[in-house]
Amino acid sequence: MELLTGEFRNTLDDKGRVSLPARLRSELPGNVLILTQGIDRCLWLFPPEQWKILSRKLMETTSPFQARARLVQRRIIAPAQEAEIDKAGRIAVPQSLREFAGLTKDCVVLGIDKYVEIWDAEQYRAYWEENEAEFRAAAEELGSVLL
Repeated sequence: MELLTGEFRNTLDDKGRVSLPARLRSELPGNVLILTQGIDRCLWLFPPEQWKILSRKLMETTSPFQARARLVQRRIIAPAQEAEIDKAGRIAVPQSLREFAGLTKDCVVLGIDKYVEIWDAEQYRAYWEENEAEFRAAAEELGSVLL
């Protein structure tokens, strides 16, 4: 699998399906993805092998006997569902995940190396408005990472 990168604008259809851009689909190792709740009111989509790695690490490093660990397990692991990419390049987003991410019509699809995010376009715009200063501070802290 090559890097999954790019920012794309798509729409959610009346049946709750969103098209995955051909650029991203061409890098995926199959036609099944795992969808789950992301951290910032977006959805995360993982190829199955990447999902196995992440979910295994989460479960190995957390305990059901710790309250904060249960929160992470319930937020990331529990809502995960398989989604098959259809012949038209779309995935059906389950109602519970659409509600979590506030997906309405206009969506932003982001390729982020080994996974994909889906955002409601308006929420994504608001996220950047709220976090631009934080981004600049974080980028400043990176110092010489780029070169």
